[in-house]
Amino acid sequence: MNKVNHIAFIMDGNGRWGLKKKRGRNFGHLKGLETVKKVVINSIKLNIPIVTFYVFSSENWKRPKVEINFLFKLINQYFSKEIENVNNQGIKLNILGELNGLPITVRNNLKKCIQLTKKNKKITVNLAINYGSKKEIFYALKKQRAGLSLKKFEKSLYTGNMPNPEILIRTGGHKRLSNFMLWQLAYTELFFINKLWPDFKKKDYISIIKKFEKIKRNFGSI
Repeated sequence: MNKVNHIAFIMDGNGRWGLKKKRGRNFGHLKGLETVKKVVINSIKLNIPIVTFYVFSSENWKRPKVEINFLFKLINQYFSKEIENVNNQGIKLNILGELNGLPITVRNNLKKCIQLTKKNKKITVNLAINYGSKKEIFYALKKQRAGLSLKKFEKSLYTGNMPNPEILIRTGGHKRLSNFMLWQLAYTELFFINKLWPDFKKKDYISIIKKFEKIKRNFGSI
């Protein structure tokens, strides 16, 4: 049976879900946050050590300013209000991406939460914010000015001290990686589902994990 150490999520479909409900894209993002919280709680119950959520890509800056502002307001409000609760649940928060490119209030709240939760061990929650995998790989290479090795390069990635994801789950019906963890997902089992992110349920999560546990993983061998 395959062991699960790290699951990554591309949370696609929030905006479409909100429009489908005739409540607007921002309402979909609000409901999407509720799904994130449920996934984290279920991951703790399932003893999954690491989960990574693709929150905001480096390409998402092309979206309407109103939507971008709402997303950052949502992140800011959540961590302003829930920082103690996050810590009390034993969650260690980690950010993958360029923090310096974020609004200062969001940046400060995230840094505060990272500092407060750094010793927690129940689960590590990675939030990929202002993240682009091509930039991540490029910056990791720039750090290796001399004596480049595969091991040193991998240590220079945002995920340098973590195992690569065994599972990627993408909701929303699209079958692409969208510049997300291109290096780390080289041997990850990919699960693309048609449900929009706010409709992703515990039963869907458990079903995918059970399927993964039965997969024969060869890593290039027979």
